[in-house]
Amino acid sequence: MTPSPLIPVPIPDRVAALIGSCMPAHVLEAEIEADSAAREVHRFRGPLCPDDRADREHLLSVVARANKILAAHHPLLMIRPNRAYG
Repeated sequence: MTPSPLIPVPIPDRVAALIGSCMPAHVLEAEIEADSAAREVHRFRGPLCPDDRADREHLLSVVARANKILAAHHPLLMIRPNRAYG
């Protein structure tokens, strides 16, 4: 039997706020930055001009910087830029 793929389920704002209140502020900010940058990385497709390549590399560095903070708090919080967003 193969496991079914996990489908992201939206959570209510109050639940998200409760979860966020249990985390240190700098970790919460790093998670938001990493998630936003990982989403933006998906904008860049196909052959990229030099400016787009530089923007993509900058976003990947933002993800890496935020992941250092997230991994220090808990290794499973790290965000991968190749994560599928739907």
